[in-house]
Order: sequence, then structure tokens, then C-alpha cells
Amino acid sequence: MTDGQNDHELAGRKFYPANEEALFTENCPDQTPQTEHPAYKLAFRDTDFLLRDELRPVRFQLELQKPEMLLDEARVGSTLVMYGSARIPSPETAQAKVDAAANGTEYEQLVAKRLAEKAMYYDQAYKLARLASEKAIIEDGLRQFVVCSGGGPSIMEAANRGASDAGAESIGLNIVLPHEQAPNSYVTPYLSLNFHYFALRKMHFLLRARAVAVFPGGFGTFDEFFELLTLIQTGKMKPIPILLFGKHFWQRVVNFEAIAEEGTIAKKDLELFKWCEDYEDAWNHIAEFYELTR
Repeated sequence: MTDGQNDHELAGRKFYPANEEALFTENCPDQTPQTEHPAYKLAFRDTDFLLRDELRPVRFQLELQKPEMLLDEARVGSTLVMYGSARIPSPETAQAKVDAAANGTEYEQLVAKRLAEKAMYYDQAYKLARLASEKAIIEDGLRQFVVCSGGGPSIMEAANRGASDAGAESIGLNIVLPHEQAPNSYVTPYLSLNFHYFALRKMHFLLRARAVAVFPGGFGTFDEFFELLTLIQTGKMKPIPILLFGKHFWQRVVNFEAIAEEGTIAKKDLELFKWCEDYEDAWNHIAEFYELTR
């Protein structure tokens, strides 16, 4: 069928796609002061225009829409989100971290020792991600419990690495920082997404989340964990399994019981999360919650 015949189809598209329209402007033979001026650029091809302060609402929308479309196209129905430190070493590198601090101050040696002791959580994150990925659960034609991390090193790397070693794809939601954080090498490339806005990144962590595993971490982990608790506590989000690894760490740095005793949260709010030390216990809790065959 010729192009001329296609023009007469009722179902045929009558407007050119935006990418073709953009090529028309690039192939324009006339180079004049008017066509060369930035004002003449198509708005969606004008980076300087899109980066203006007034366009922030548009950038918000784009950063919400792009990941949503890509995850839909990838048939991702739900995710197992894994939060945790970017500083905890893998078991293979834990001793090297201690050795590197041997000539440092007493405080530096203590910090290195404590980080090395947490290497077991790298191992647990890896095993949980691998187990969930090996289950390869499909429902309504969509992939369920796809591993999703912040895309960076340490616990995040362990999550993506576990999925990769299971032969599964996994998601990495990176964030642009002054000192660039590159995606770890285990994130599936076409599911490696980058964000400018923390708010939009945090939204995408939870839009598809059906379970969240939280490992020892710093300010970022605290932020994500407590926001998740708040969303469920206030009824903005339906309950999902929240698996909190590292009871000794968390009880040392946060006195949950004291918060309840002070009356600023209810005692039952402490039931919003489940203590875990073992990846199999974590998966069993997820399976029980969703009535899955384990």
C-alpha cells in the first residue's frame, strides 16, 4: 500500500509525530537571524527554556511521567523496595575497610569496625533480592516483586546484584547529587532511572511497592523509612510488609518505645514494621501477608 493510499484510511494518523516535526525544523534549508535565534526553537527541544525556574511544574510532571511509562512498558506490576546505607561494605571488602583505618584515629578505627560488622546486612539484602527474583511471580501478565533499589553502592548494590545473579531484571532509582552517584553495575540498564527531585524519586519508590526491606542506614534511609511509616500510620497508604533488618542497630539509634511512651505515637504504631534478621523470615512474612505459595 502506498503512502497516498494510507492518507485515505479512516484510522490513519493525520498529524505528524513530534519527532518528525522536529526533523522538519532541523532540515530547514533557510538559515536566517530568525531561525537561528533561541526563540525560534521548538519549546520541547529548547533545553534552556525547560530549565527555567518557571518550568519547574513541567519538570515535575516529566519526572513523574517518564519512569511511570518506562515501568509500564517493562510490565512491572509491583516492586520489592530495598532501602539501606551506601557505606556498608560487602563481606568481601569488610576486612579491607578495617585495615585501611588501622593507622587512623581511635574514632576512625571504631567506625570502620562497626561498618565492617554490618557487612552481614549486605549478604542478607543480596539473598532476599535473589530469593524474591527467583520466585519470578507473574500476575495478570505483570511481573511482581521486582527488586528496586536506590541504584547506588552497598546495600543498594547488594539488592540489584542478588536479582542479577538470579537472572532477573531490577530497578535502580538514582538521584543527581553534587558529587555524582553512578548506578551500580547490576541495575538493568533500561530500568536505570535518574531523578533531579527527591520528592518524585520517593514517590516512585512507593507507587508500586508491595513490600519494603529496610537495612541499617543514614539520613536518607531514615527519611525514606519514616516517611513510609507516616504514610501508613495516617492512612494515606494501605499497609504493606515493612521488614526492618538490624534490631541492635535500630534500637541503639532510635528509641521506638520511648516515642510511644511520650505519647507522640500510639503503641500500636510499633506494629507497622516487623523485625527481621534473616532473609527467609522476611520473605515468609511477605508470602504470609499476600497468601503466596512459599
